[in-house]
Amino acid sequence: MFDDYLRRWHLARDGSPIHTHSSDLLPVRRDHMPAMLKIARESEEQRGPIALEWWDGLGAARVFERDAHAVLMERAIGSRSLPAIAYGGGDDEATRILCATAALLHAPRTKPPPLELVSLETWFVALWPLAAHGRTPYQSLLRQSAAAARLLLDTPQEEIVLHGDLHHGNVLDFGTARGWLAIDPKGLYGERGFDFANILCNPEPEDDKEPVALRPGRFARQIDIILDLTGLDRARLLRWVQAYGGLSAAWYLNDGDDEEAQWPLAIARLAADELAGG
Repeated sequence: MFDDYLRRWHLARDGSPIHTHSSDLLPVRRDHMPAMLKIARESEEQRGPIALEWWDGLGAARVFERDAHAVLMERAIGSRSLPAIAYGGGDDEATRILCATAALLHAPRTKPPPLELVSLETWFVALWPLAAHGRTPYQSLLRQSAAAARLLLDTPQEEIVLHGDLHHGNVLDFGTARGWLAIDPKGLYGERGFDFANILCNPEPEDDKEPVALRPGRFARQIDIILDLTGLDRARLLRWVQAYGGLSAAWYLNDGDDEEAQWPLAIARLAADELAGG
């Protein structure tokens, strides 16, 4: 599947293929420069490189080549990992790095946003039917998340090009020259605050380790760090976390994975509790 692109873009293999549920990736070199070739199998993965190209290397991996199905992009060469930093006692540091990356992605540009981006209204489509008509043990939480999402979407603020999946696994170490950069955007357009919601749901639990995101006091502390670095409104940020937790749970529930849905629902509940506490 890679051979056509290897010829067309004058690439040499530089590692073993990586296969995910949505994409096939191959480390390569072009003119001795490390890069990553990614062939997407889902529409949202095909849309991501459009956002990467629009950011033009500021806060995100550079795009060297792109067509409708594949992208050749800058490859992370550093050894640091945000999940490892968070699990190693540097949770606050990891959040600050994510916020600094978001600041670069969200910085004003003079060019118009790409036409192919998806609105947050469209992105939340999976939540509405489950919240309105579902018969799950989580109905109350889903309805609260949907109500929070509806309020935010009906009163948008600071609409920009969004990453859409900004978390510890999607900001990588690109070495001393380039620093921390984002990969794998969803290519969304909407309110700036949405991009910070997934930080609170991550890093994902690791085997035999206590989940960082549910440690006592962690949620409130990270909210404070994000607010300090971004200037966001506290109630709107908490509602975005609540809304995103419900949406993430809806994706899992629609796939029949009730167990995985517990994780984002727990985060949505924390956001609701913080809102209720003022």
